[in-house]
Amino acid sequence: MILNTCTKVNVGLNVLRRRSDGYHDIETLFVPYYGYSDTITVEPSKYLTISIDHPDYTLWDPFEDLTVKAWRLLKADFPDLPAVSIHLQKQAPVGAGLGGGSADAAFMLRGLTELFSLGLDTAALVSYASRLGSDCAFFIHCRPMFATGRGEVLEPFDIDLSAFELRVEVPLDSEGNPVAVSTKEAYAGIVPRNLWTPSAGTEVPLREALRLPVEQWRGVVVNDFETTVCPLHPEIPALIEDFYRRGAIYAAMSGSGSSVFGFFRK
Repeated sequence: MILNTCTKVNVGLNVLRRRSDGYHDIETLFVPYYGYSDTITVEPSKYLTISIDHPDYTLWDPFEDLTVKAWRLLKADFPDLPAVSIHLQKQAPVGAGLGGGSADAAFMLRGLTELFSLGLDTAALVSYASRLGSDCAFFIHCRPMFATGRGEVLEPFDIDLSAFELRVEVPLDSEGNPVAVSTKEAYAGIVPRNLWTPSAGTEVPLREALRLPVEQWRGVVVNDFETTVCPLHPEIPALIEDFYRRGAIYAAMSGSGSSVFGFFRK
């Protein structure tokens, strides 16, 4: 079985409060993006094996990859689930805020369910995906979803973006290497909105802001992580401004960075 994944962009991202479990409550709109698609080949095998085709694959243990974790998660509840051979061809950039690893995990769950006729419906797949990562559940749906909680509480969001082309790029540093941002780095120094002073909390609520025409989003639909990430990586705000120079109707950083996306009128 061959699985071609998608990634996502965050249109607006508000960090609301720190939770007692150490995570943060957020709100954001997830929108699927198909420009970076990983390819997962999975087939029954006598032993569990995995190979990863990526320039930086040595940076992580293949058997700790989220595709393997997805198989192990199902294996715990389905003891007869066969071992599989996994080949992962990575196209989605790492540390770019596009959820490439989460997408791999979710698509693996979907693929295993189909390949071995496990009978898991969407609700069950979402439940499994949520145990693998905060944004994994979105990739069970792959349609615009408004996310709250850690990003795992999802509801469909009716928005028509068909008049726009979505473009995504990863900024390059002075040596021509892709800029990467870790989640830990992005959260360092972030001030959740519940700690803002009253005078600062005058922004339009995100749900309301997203109902505005895309032409009115600039400066209204915001990503709170830009306040902490952009000063550390000036290539990101430079790319945002470049998108606007190229005619973007709206441009911003996705998630915790480093990728930049823009909506261009078709």
